[in-house]
Amino acid sequence: MPDEKVRKVAEEALERLAAALEAGQSEALKNYLAAIGRFHRYSWGNVMLIAAQRPGATHVAGYHTWHDLGRFVKKGEKGIMILAPMLVKQRDASETLHPIKKDDVFRLAGFRTAYVFDVEQTEGRPLPQFATTTGDPKETMEKLKSLVAKEGISLEYDKTIAPALGMSSGGRIRLVPGLSPAEEFSVLTHELAHEMLHHRKDTAPLPKVVRETQAEAIAFVVCRGVGLETNTAAADYIALYNGDKKTLAESLAVIQETSARILDDLLPEQRPSQAQERTPRITGPEAQPNYFPNRSESQNAELSISPPSTPDRTDSISLDR
Repeated sequence: MPDEKVRKVAEEALERLAAALEAGQSEALKNYLAAIGRFHRYSWGNVMLIAAQRPGATHVAGYHTWHDLGRFVKKGEKGIMILAPMLVKQRDASETLHPIKKDDVFRLAGFRTAYVFDVEQTEGRPLPQFATTTGDPKETMEKLKSLVAKEGISLEYDKTIAPALGMSSGGRIRLVPGLSPAEEFSVLTHELAHEMLHHRKDTAPLPKVVRETQAEAIAFVVCRGVGLETNTAAADYIALYNGDKKTLAESLAVIQETSARILDDLLPEQRPSQAQERTPRITGPEAQPNYFPNRSESQNAELSISPPSTPDRTDSISLDR
C-alpha cells in the first residue's frame, strides 16, 4: 500500500478512536461494568477450589446473585463449594448490644462452606458483552500469521489462557481457540503490536496503560485498514485501563509507524479499506506526532476468575476485551 494511503488510513482511524475516547464510556461498556461489578474476586485458595471442581469456569456467583442478574441455575446442577469467611463484630467487654453501624470493626471468626455456580450452569438473560470486531479478514488473516512468523514469533492456540483471549510474552503469542475470524485477527494484531514494541530487549518498560493503549490503537488502525468493523471495542478496551485521548495523543507517532509497517505487509498493492466515516480532527499541540507531554451473605458469594497475575513484561487481552 503506498505510503500516502497508509498515512490516510491511520489518520482517519485514529481521529475516530480519539473522538470515541473523548466521548467517554459507551453504553455497552457501562452495562458490562455494571454487571461485572457484581462479581467478587476471591482468594487464590478459592480459585483453586473452583478450578479443581469445574475446570474452565469463567464467571461464578451465588444462586441469588444470578437471579438478580436475570439468570437461573439449571435444574440438576451441582454447586461449586468455596470457603466463605465468617465475620463477627468486635466488641469491648463493657459494650452493650446495638445495631451494626458503618464504622463498626469486624474480626474473622472462621470459614464456612458456601456454594456458587458457573455461568454455564445457568440460563436466562445474556450477560452484557463488550462490543466486538466483526467482518471477514479474508486472505489478510494468513498474511498476518505469515508476518508473525517472519518476525520470529511463535503462534499457539491454548485454551488454558482463558478467560484471556490472547497473551504475548516475548517471542511467543498464544490465542484462545474458537474466536470468530474478525476477533482472532484483532487479538493477534494486538499481541503482535506488543511483540514489536514492548518485548524487545532494548526497549524501556512503559506503564501498562500506555502499552495497552498503543497495542489496541494499532489493532484498531489495522482492522479498519483491512475493512473490519471495530464498533466501540477499542475505545472500551482502552478505557478499562484508564487510557484516554491524551494517552493516545502521546503515542501517535509510534502507533502510526507500527500500523504502517503491518499494513504494508498485509496490503502491499491494494487500495485502503472502504471510505471511513470522518470525525473531527485532533487539534492543539497534542495532535503533533512528537508531542509527549456485594454482598456479605455466603449464598450470594460470587467470583470473576482471572488467570494468575503475569509478569509485567507479559501482555494479554483479557476477558474484558
